[in-house]
Amino acid sequence: MTDIFLSSDEDTGDTTTIQEPRLWRDALWTARVIKNEEDDGWAVSMTRQGEAEAALVGPWTMGRDKKNPKPLDAPAFHTLVKTASEVLRRHEQQLHAQLNKHVSVGVGSERIRVALQIVPDEDNPHAVLTAQDESGAQLGEARVAPGFKLTMASAQAWIEGGYAARVR
Repeated sequence: MTDIFLSSDEDTGDTTTIQEPRLWRDALWTARVIKNEEDDGWAVSMTRQGEAEAALVGPWTMGRDKKNPKPLDAPAFHTLVKTASEVLRRHEQQLHAQLNKHVSVGVGSERIRVALQIVPDEDNPHAVLTAQDESGAQLGEARVAPGFKLTMASAQAWIEGGYAARVR
């Protein structure tokens, strides 16, 4: 296989496509085969362009000589891109779940959805508590501490308090 080098202007933010045995790069991802410091084997790291940390680091196959790594190729690179993208997606889903919670509270014959959205601002972290009826109309909103615990009881108390701006 021939190595392909497509040059571009690094100052404009464009990336260079590289296809080498131990380094593959496209516009979004870089795969780098590295020596595994913990044993005699090799590892591969996948880093999204613009990120400081690798999204994925995993073992890499030894070559036929049992000393050097197997060279990267197009199918392996595409598989690594898919795997690294899935890892990032799971991290984003986990973060979303940590920052967004909701409960449904029955009030008479109606259900009210109370949601808590944590805003992890470095200077002013807080959370926003909102209530919506079954049709999605907003019934109330209040700013609360980022450590506010949303439970059925706390949601019920907020509703019974008339969606007061000050919530404990």
